[in-house]
Amino acid sequence: MKIVKVTYTVQSSFVQQNQENIRTFINDVASISDSGIRYHVYLGNDGKTFNHFAVYDNEQAQKTLLELPSFKLFQQKRDASGLEKEPTIEAMDFVAASYEIFN
Repeated sequence: MKIVKVTYTVQSSFVQQNQENIRTFINDVASISDSGIRYHVYLGNDGKTFNHFAVYDNEQAQKTLLELPSFKLFQQKRDASGLEKEPTIEAMDFVAASYEIFN
């Protein structure tokens, strides 16, 4: 299992567009029905800091997400938006969950 957390802050004027871009690639992830990908995005209390949590069952699942055209487009638009804080990427270790992550 591989877990990645990405945190970044956008300009206030880009929050709504970023949310739409996220929904687009999340819909694509859901439509491919890869059971090895679990992806969650949260907006911080400041209203402009996004936290993405990606949990992959294997390397191929991660590759599938990273190669999605809508995910690449999301990243390009995010990076071109004039970020207040550049993305930080943190690898994490799984400890426990109240539900099965992968069946």
